Amino acid sequence: MYPKETNKEIIIIGGGPGGITAAIQLKRYRLEPLLLERRELGGLLWNANLVENYPGFPNGVTGEKLIRLMRKQIERIGVNMAHEEVVKVDWEGERFKITTKHATRTTDFLIIASGTKSKPLPDVISPEARDRVFTEVWPLLKEEGKRIVVIGAGDAAFDYALNLSKKRNIVTILNRGETVKCLGLLFERASSEARIRYRAGITVSRITLDETATSLQVRCEANGERDTPSTSLRTSIPLHADYVLFAVGRVPNRDFLSEEIRQREQELIEAGRLYFVGDVKNESFRQVAIATGDGLRAAMQIYFSVGRDNISRYKDVK
Repeated sequence: MYPKETNKEIIIIGGGPGGITAAIQLKRYRLEPLLLERRELGGLLWNANLVENYPGFPNGVTGEKLIRLMRKQIERIGVNMAHEEVVKVDWEGERFKITTKHATRTTDFLIIASGTKSKPLPDVISPEARDRVFTEVWPLLKEEGKRIVVIGAGDAAFDYALNLSKKRNIVTILNRGETVKCLGLLFERASSEARIRYRAGITVSRITLDETATSLQVRCEANGERDTPSTSLRTSIPLHADYVLFAVGRVPNRDFLSEEIRQREQELIEAGRLYFVGDVKNESFRQVAIATGDGLRAAMQIYFSVGRDNISRYKDVK
């Protein structure tokens, strides 16, 4: 347990694949980074049904299994870790100041691997229904035999549906447009799964608790017309659900950066003091292999830019 105020030479924010890889490589250099993660290690891997483009797994690997392996690796080499949520990163003197809900720390080098967060939910959800509406799939992975509506048309929506269908959940994917934006193989797999139903041209207009207060009622508009009992939507899909899952996009998780850090971001990057790795900077290139490469590169740059023998020799930023 770290005290309320400590100094560290290197801090990593985020325990996804990028942050974990950076920590592993820095430990190989006999450096002692501190990894800050607000919840469990793994980041968005918790949402991944099957990772098929990560080398070394001929049949693919589930996100959960890959997380377990990564966790085992950093535990074996003794990475320092604290389960704390970062609320602010500022620049104080010549060091970063990291404030969490439990402590304040300063550091010379900062690696930000904080990933992404879901876009805000649309204003169609009644207050009493909100505790049944999600933007991440991992809280629902233990549910069995439920009715779940997934809203979206990209890789995440179809991957979530495939994951949820493994436990006898009936999943309905609603796409407000007519075009599917996911990988072809994901669409093919979903189409061949009897527990997954896909409907295009459907816009959700309201989500409320039904009259029994035990399930959700998802009101929709189909092809520009509000659904009624006579429409094919109403007859083929009774839109009552135990849960609704929005998969409608993500944005970088950077809210904790102070205005000064934002203004000096490029200067700090060029000085070799600040590094963004993984999904927090990669926009649509959000892949495990890319994040791990980013983390490895950041660790190597920190080590080689300041000299192998003295980590404290770095370019000053006033």
